[in-house]
Amino acid sequence: MRYAIYFAPDPASQLAELAASWIGRDAATGRTVQQPDFDCMGADELAGITGPARRYGFHGTLKAPFRLAEDKCESDLIEAMAAFCAGRPRFALEGLKIGSIDGFVALLPEGDVSELSEFAGDVVSAFDACRAELTEAEIERRNPEQLSLAELRNLMRWGYPYVFDCFRFHMTLTSRVPDKDRDRVLRAAREHFAPTTEQQFMIDALTLFIEPEHGAPFEIHSRTPLASGLQRKIA
Repeated sequence: MRYAIYFAPDPASQLAELAASWIGRDAATGRTVQQPDFDCMGADELAGITGPARRYGFHGTLKAPFRLAEDKCESDLIEAMAAFCAGRPRFALEGLKIGSIDGFVALLPEGDVSELSEFAGDVVSAFDACRAELTEAEIERRNPEQLSLAELRNLMRWGYPYVFDCFRFHMTLTSRVPDKDRDRVLRAAREHFAPTTEQQFMIDALTLFIEPEHGAPFEIHSRTPLASGLQRKIA
């Protein structure tokens, strides 16, 4: 089993509902969701480019998937999340926008991201004691030969390349989209997520995702609100 600490919106929110519709799955309930047709792109094409996003569930990565350290158990992780969130106030982003990052279509933050980046770094370091060291196979799956020196150092120290100075918050919506198709996919995503973009957006909780077994879809285990320390099990 692996765990991941992500940002994900409240499962009852409009953003969560739109995201489940876009990727075709609700990670809170595990149910399959009918994907929409657009004038510029049909549901079958959308299903083809959202496979990885569907497996991982809609989220923004903070602490990437990890196995628990030998001296830790799930309750230790949950208690650590409650303690961390109790001392961290929620905060606002200027908004979200649809964009492209390394060929992937994603929801990206608008405006100043310094508070978000600092918060993400604190999450990475705060929970690292819960993480088992990477195996050789896990390191190889990250294609270390393709990483920059900074990314490689992050991988070996923190278990994930894209942290601290290499961190760019994003909520992935597709696999890598070919250049010739990207404008069309961006247009469909902007239409779909229009009700939730370009308005203030709150980072208000940490969400614990679990991968029950290797290759299985990730599920939302619980959502811990910031500045409250109250841990809520997702039914």
